[in-house]
Amino acid sequence: KWRLHMSSSALEHSHPAVRAWFESAFIEPTPAQVQAWPAIRSGRHTLVAAPTGSGKTLAAFLAAIDSLVREAVACGGQLPDETRIVYVSPLKALSNDIQRNLEAPLAGIAAELERMGLRDPGITCAVRTGDTPQAERTQMRKRAPHIVVTTPETLYILLTSPGGRKMLATTRCVIVDEIHALAPNKRGAHLALSLERLERLAGRDLVRIGLSATQKPIEAIAQFLVGDRRDASGQADCRIVDTGHVRERDLAIELPPAPLEAVMSGEVWQLIYDRLAALVSEHRTTLIFVNTRRLAERA
Repeated sequence: KWRLHMSSSALEHSHPAVRAWFESAFIEPTPAQVQAWPAIRSGRHTLVAAPTGSGKTLAAFLAAIDSLVREAVACGGQLPDETRIVYVSPLKALSNDIQRNLEAPLAGIAAELERMGLRDPGITCAVRTGDTPQAERTQMRKRAPHIVVTTPETLYILLTSPGGRKMLATTRCVIVDEIHALAPNKRGAHLALSLERLERLAGRDLVRIGLSATQKPIEAIAQFLVGDRRDASGQADCRIVDTGHVRERDLAIELPPAPLEAVMSGEVWQLIYDRLAALVSEHRTTLIFVNTRRLAERA
């Protein structure tokens, strides 16, 4: 009961279809999501600092998707073909993963809307990187996706082309993933300039959402995200959601009941494999390190 109450409370201001999909897919929101949603929903620049697997990417996207759903309902159920959200990832592979991971919530929320007798808003998402085929680029120019997934370098190129500028002019929110990997280097400086150009092009203050892993001081990453925007106290005008960076560990050293030698017998290896099999059966994910490729294949 507490978990369901926590989920409902965190999403109480979201559209019922968004809330229904989340509660059908997850037991409860993570601490990062509980703290991030109210800040993003209120239109504040937000930096979410949390460990891998804490749901911070969904925290950013679900709040942004909720705004698209509400806009669609207000427009009679169908969104105009205009870009609203720009997601920037430092890695092309991560960009493709994000597009795939968005398919489930978008399809699930659409199904909930139809169950409520509302139209499918037809929220679209497209990846634009240096590897994007020409046919897909042409399609994006003809029909702008609501969510553009890209890299810092491709964002710069889009901002210098007439077609790209036309597509990005309707942006309202920008999400920068793995921002800690960009802030300290030239790619980060380049991205900071692109974010300012994007905001000038859109003609409005864009909601900036940063997603970060372990970083100290986190305040420096927040300042990088929002540029020269400061609050009354002189700090970065950014809500920092820092849910900690240390995960619980169960650390142990185990040895087989037989002596370890440079060349071990098949019986000793069998004892090791049996123990590995037991550990695998007790966990959802198991990562096993070995010394050689041959030993990996044998294991």
